[in-house]
Amino acid sequence: MIDEKRLETLSIQVGLKLKEQGKTVTTAESCTGGWVAKVLTDISGSSDYFQRGFVTYSNEAKHQMIGVKDESLQQYGAVSQQVVTEMATGALQEACADFAVSVSGIAGPGGGSVEKPVGTVWFGFAQKQADQTVLVTTQHQVFQGNRNEVRFQSTLYILETLLKQLS
Repeated sequence: MIDEKRLETLSIQVGLKLKEQGKTVTTAESCTGGWVAKVLTDISGSSDYFQRGFVTYSNEAKHQMIGVKDESLQQYGAVSQQVVTEMATGALQEACADFAVSVSGIAGPGGGSVEKPVGTVWFGFAQKQADQTVLVTTQHQVFQGNRNEVRFQSTLYILETLLKQLS
């Protein structure tokens, strides 16, 4: 079930944490198609902490907009730890933000395989450190449900994870 109120509550909480810390965030989204950027910018005043969002649905967009290597896309596929790492670091660099989130997955109903079934989603979370190095963590989930439910659960997961990282 899609719980828009939960997304709004999390977006407000993430925004408050970012404002408290004087930090900014950017998004690099594939399977969610900009849903994370949308819910973050639904909040009045979000321009204080939301830099920009990259909707990099195609491999070409991932490469051109945020520097994902063609070799990574060919070797590992768009739905992989390697690609979400490059998406997050590329978005962080392009947006000059403090935090970046990335997401790439198979929302369905088609496109799945034995190795990567429908509902498989990879997430990247990049954060600039005090010494200007970048810390990247990645996570992988397999969600159940239809296309919209997989996309919603992915958006929810990003907001929940980002909130934990900010707390």
